[in-house]
Amino acid sequence: MNGDPLRLVGAHEIREMLGVSRQRAYQLAGRPDFPKPIAKLAQGKIWDLDDIEAWISTNRTGKRRRDRQARPPSEGGTGQTSGPEPRSEAAGTSVIQQRPTST
Repeated sequence: MNGDPLRLVGAHEIREMLGVSRQRAYQLAGRPDFPKPIAKLAQGKIWDLDDIEAWISTNRTGKRRRDRQARPPSEGGTGQTSGPEPRSEAAGTSVIQQRPTST
């Protein structure tokens, strides 16, 4: 070891670096040519950032990172982000009200 601090990343950081979904990041991590994690923690696997950057430069050349920034209409965009809409905490939940019972 050369005395430099380790630079560690988890699946979330890898996902952001590649501009892919969480599911796709885990699919890539399962490939035989993907760097092996240096540790498995309760929160998940962690990798050496240098290994991940080397893998990206070798395997992801020419692949454009998904643009998640909104492009204004003047630049051919819609003014909206290309990713999924953010969900509120209440999104996707249902409220069931009970009817009063007659006695």
